[in-house]
Amino acid sequence: MKSPEENCGGVSRRSFLSDTGMGFTGLVLGAMLFRDGVARANETIWRPPDGKPHFQPKAKSVIWIFLCGGVSHVESFDVKTALNQYAGKSIADTPFKKVLANEGKNIIGANPAHGNRKVIMPLQTGYKTHGQSGLVVGDWFENIGTCADDLAVVRSLWTIHNDHGAQLTWQTGRHPREIDHPTIGSWVCYGLGTMNQNLPEYVVLGVPTGDCCGGAFTHGAAYLGPEYSGVRLNVDPKKPLPFINPPEGSLSREEQLANLSLLGKLNTIAGIDYPEDKDLRGRIKAYELAFQMQTSIPETLQLDKESEATKKMYGIDKPECKSFGEQCLVARRLVERGVRFVQLFHGGGGGGDWDAHSEIKSNHTKLAKQVDQPVAGLLKDLKQRGLLKDTLVVFGTEFGRSPGAEGSGRDHHPQGFCAWLAGGGVKGGVQHGVTDELGFHAVENRHYVTDIHATVLQQLGLDSHRLEVPGRKRLDMDHGEAIKEIIG
Repeated sequence: MKSPEENCGGVSRRSFLSDTGMGFTGLVLGAMLFRDGVARANETIWRPPDGKPHFQPKAKSVIWIFLCGGVSHVESFDVKTALNQYAGKSIADTPFKKVLANEGKNIIGANPAHGNRKVIMPLQTGYKTHGQSGLVVGDWFENIGTCADDLAVVRSLWTIHNDHGAQLTWQTGRHPREIDHPTIGSWVCYGLGTMNQNLPEYVVLGVPTGDCCGGAFTHGAAYLGPEYSGVRLNVDPKKPLPFINPPEGSLSREEQLANLSLLGKLNTIAGIDYPEDKDLRGRIKAYELAFQMQTSIPETLQLDKESEATKKMYGIDKPECKSFGEQCLVARRLVERGVRFVQLFHGGGGGGDWDAHSEIKSNHTKLAKQVDQPVAGLLKDLKQRGLLKDTLVVFGTEFGRSPGAEGSGRDHHPQGFCAWLAGGGVKGGVQHGVTDELGFHAVENRHYVTDIHATVLQQLGLDSHRLEVPGRKRLDMDHGEAIKEIIG
């Protein structure tokens, strides 16, 4: 006597039932039942995003620039001249001693007495006003200052962590002990998907945060599934991604295509039995995308196709700018080809190069030379190509640095710091939010870091509440609120 599987041509009962529910047969049966009134769709049932914005978007892509270690806000885009006036005095000996009462507000690991022991350090760089907007920018970032009228500077940010776990918080909005939360890049791609089937929808350039401070979680998708994680690329057309090509001489392209076709069929069969397996879906997508990327990625990274004038704009002709300049130029080429989210890290690894507890003048002078011209070149290049209106550029770091001296450096400072946005429907020449006169604490229009996330999502036409996954309740702070004052 034949088994049920043999009577059904080798199809198991489980596969038959799954196929009936998932395949063409299931669609026909569902339509018949619906017509007869047996099956009615619950209007409140949750469905994953369909790749369409929830409302009219003003941006298509995001370039998310992150400087690891904590850039001094008081000497970059929130210059505090009072630091020169009160240099050498303790904060308690100034008219601003009341700010100490707020030092530990909402900050994990902050010591309320900490600031009282330190003397105020004067500015370690000069500053100038730029553009018609009169934006004051520290001389470390004078090239970016020439783009002042395209920038919306938010000067009243705060975050919950006093240490470099704040690097993960900047990407996810959550404390670093809560590593199971998606990054802003993953939420964007989960909501909208790709605009180019041959390239990843979420690309990571540069060295990310060290394992001590988030590591791969700073560009991961957590419970959304690996298919929405960032894909790290090297800015080298010969070696853009480990193992993207088979060993030389091992397989022809036709043989590789045949192998991938068979693998795809096997994975699809497995997908019938395990439809909820996110890792399997991610693996299928990865195999398909890797094959397409063998051609598309090397072409995208061929910077020799750019004019000498363009490369010079990014500072690629200068040794100190070359590395980050190439990353910024690749970022432009990626969004130009439809990549949804490009995340650039500078100074990554460990706590981050910008962590200037000592010798802040030499530290920031050196590092700013590496990023200032490339970022300015990126903004100008996007603008002249007509891409800035559809591309939202975000420039940020995990926290600022203290007004008080720590020897020859400045300490971590999560109570008040700044970031800026440009393009993608954001107003230019805008300065929003205020810290006190020493740059110690955000005092007007305070914004938690996820307000930056909410602004990005809104410009892309996404409502974060409609992206929520059942069983994964998010806090109000996770969602943030769009900063309406900087939106055009």
